[in-house]
Amino acid sequence: MEFLEYALNIGALELIPEGWVLKSGRISPYFFNSGLFYTGKAISMLAEAYKEAIVSMLPQVIFGPAYKGIPLAVAVAQSLGGNVGWAFNRKEAKDHGEGGILVGAPMAGKRVIIVDDVITTGGSAIESIEIVKAAGGKVIGYAIAFDRQEWANEHKISAVLEFENRFKIPVFSAAKLSDLIELLKRPEYKHAEGVLNKIFRYKHAYGV
Repeated sequence: MEFLEYALNIGALELIPEGWVLKSGRISPYFFNSGLFYTGKAISMLAEAYKEAIVSMLPQVIFGPAYKGIPLAVAVAQSLGGNVGWAFNRKEAKDHGEGGILVGAPMAGKRVIIVDDVITTGGSAIESIEIVKAAGGKVIGYAIAFDRQEWANEHKISAVLEFENRFKIPVFSAAKLSDLIELLKRPEYKHAEGVLNKIFRYKHAYGV
């Protein structure tokens, strides 16, 4: 709740009465933009939220796919402390110096959690998993900032569940739509009642 309140205060989580058109074409009454956690305080708050979601898994390395995952991996590893390492990939292999596409902690034989802003079932997710496995790491989880908890395909299962079914890897989120709903039910958010009602209608149409 503290994380969501902070996200609302900095505009990373925006309540939009008139609606926001998503890539899917759906008109959402809220929008989450992890790119706005761009200050030291903000990225620390985001990292703490990730930490709370994954700390029980005892990761040894946090891997962040380029580019958005890079600062996330560093911040989350720092938040976890101890000997937890961070690693990320380059978009193109370096042909001089240390070479290769990986930067950071070695992952061979290590328990690795991948951190990203959102969940996808193709592209970057597949690439990240393959990179970690090729480096000898064991992917024990995939962590995201916000789970919209809505269906993503004709089978009406969520992107998170589709990912878990496909890769057999658990997904952890710093916050979920259900958390946002509980927050907006509080008396201090009485002014947002109209948006909350629209969120309920959106959830009825697309929620899982």
